[in-house]
Amino acid sequence: MAREAEKLSTSALARKLEIPAKQLFASLQDFGWVRRHEDNWVLTPHGEFEGGSYQHSKRYGRYIVWPESLAQHKLVAGIESDQRITARGMVRYYPQLHPRQINRALAELGLQQHSILGWELTQLGKSLGGQQQESNSSGAFYVNWPHELVDHPVVHRELSAQAAQLACGKAKEPSEQSAEAPDLFSQPAAPVASELRAIDGHVLDSPLQLQVCNWLYLAQLAHAHRRQLPTEEESVADFYLPEGSIYIDCWEGQDTASTLAARLRRRELYGQLKLRHLEINAADADRLDEVLGRGLLAFGIRR
Repeated sequence: MAREAEKLSTSALARKLEIPAKQLFASLQDFGWVRRHEDNWVLTPHGEFEGGSYQHSKRYGRYIVWPESLAQHKLVAGIESDQRITARGMVRYYPQLHPRQINRALAELGLQQHSILGWELTQLGKSLGGQQQESNSSGAFYVNWPHELVDHPVVHRELSAQAAQLACGKAKEPSEQSAEAPDLFSQPAAPVASELRAIDGHVLDSPLQLQVCNWLYLAQLAHAHRRQLPTEEESVADFYLPEGSIYIDCWEGQDTASTLAARLRRRELYGQLKLRHLEINAADADRLDEVLGRGLLAFGIRR
């Protein structure tokens, strides 16, 4: 049996095999050697049989290590690096996210931008290996990337944070990952206590508001939070979009009596003043693209 000093973390094994760490984790999961438990990777009995074990460090906690000889295992050695990947392919590593959300996140990072032609590569995206492509069927522009982009610390940090927000309804601060971290996925990001902070810095009142705020920001729609209606009486909408003069309210389904009364009063004011407005319900949280996209399109805003 290999000594502990001769064992490699999964990330180190991926570097030895010259494939992205995320691809190796996904393959090991397909083999049945590891599985996800809450926010961590854990060994299965099959993985332990193949020589997997755990190591601990003060900085990274518990992580999985493998015998160096595993690189010659026929299954592991047979993993070929996917040379290029698109936002649709990245869904394998971020299953909570839709390709559209991944594309918007990459645009928010400045790697691509949306135009009437589709997704167009930026200079920064080009520096990270992005290549401009055109769909043979529709002619729409899209970008493909070197598979290693899924391991890029910034991309991994941002997509993981967004996936975590969708998974648990709470914002998480991105954890800093060293290039030499023993396991890229060993520890989840630390939650922000009693605070729901969106990507754009807004501090929200509920998980549904957090998701709506992130959706608006990634759709590149300027928006205000807690905006006063144009009335003498005090009445504040959850969100306001200057483009189209649209107010948005989030109905949680568990509002207090006072909160519900205030929302019903706002609904009256919207009708009296003929103000454009949308209401997002708790049941809409998993289909914001459909609900918000369709609702804004009715007001002439296409995203």
